[in-house]
Amino acid sequence: MFAAGGPVNVEASGMINTFIAPVELSWKLGDSGFHVKTGLGMYVPDGTVTGVNGLGNVGNAWWTFMPEFVVSYLKDGWNLTANIYDEINTKSTVTQYRSGDILHAEFTATKTIGKWTFGPVAYYAGQVTDDRSSAFYGGALNVNRYNIWAMGASLGYNFGPAQLTVWALDEVSANASSGTPQLPPGPIITKGFSAFAQLSYRLWAPDEPASAPKSPIYHK
Repeated sequence: MFAAGGPVNVEASGMINTFIAPVELSWKLGDSGFHVKTGLGMYVPDGTVTGVNGLGNVGNAWWTFMPEFVVSYLKDGWNLTANIYDEINTKSTVTQYRSGDILHAEFTATKTIGKWTFGPVAYYAGQVTDDRSSAFYGGALNVNRYNIWAMGASLGYNFGPAQLTVWALDEVSANASSGTPQLPPGPIITKGFSAFAQLSYRLWAPDEPASAPKSPIYHK
């Protein structure tokens, strides 16, 4: 189920595409604090697809492959992480239109002191290859390229059984280009502000194994 309120009321009911991650590899580089992860995820076009162009619901009529690369420094309370991944779309099975590849990069630089975790965060999202139109749209293009940069901060507190983290980011730069005017929305993109929170709580975990009894140091 998806719903968005004013100024435009949009509602859709259905199933989004299934996401699977068949391959993920990670390495811990000794005691340096550096960690590296790479993998491949994909959205399977099994969601609810409606409308003449297949865009009338929450499902997409195409595959999306998402290779990723993550490098982190996690030591002495520091979390310095760069998470980079790409969206590679196939043609829509309804219209044969193919959207260009979209590159994402997320950056975190936080420090944990006591129960508090805080620091700057940022992200980039941009279309790095051109759309490929089809006869369904008469060769018209929606958007060829766009770029969005956002900066903000993260603040978290560890309550013990639960941890609360809040992020706030402002899109400081946004632009789009090379759309075809007769195919709305054309090369239009807006900037915005977002804030969201995450509450983590461990419902259950196995008890730690009891320590083995130690042998006495001296024997008679």
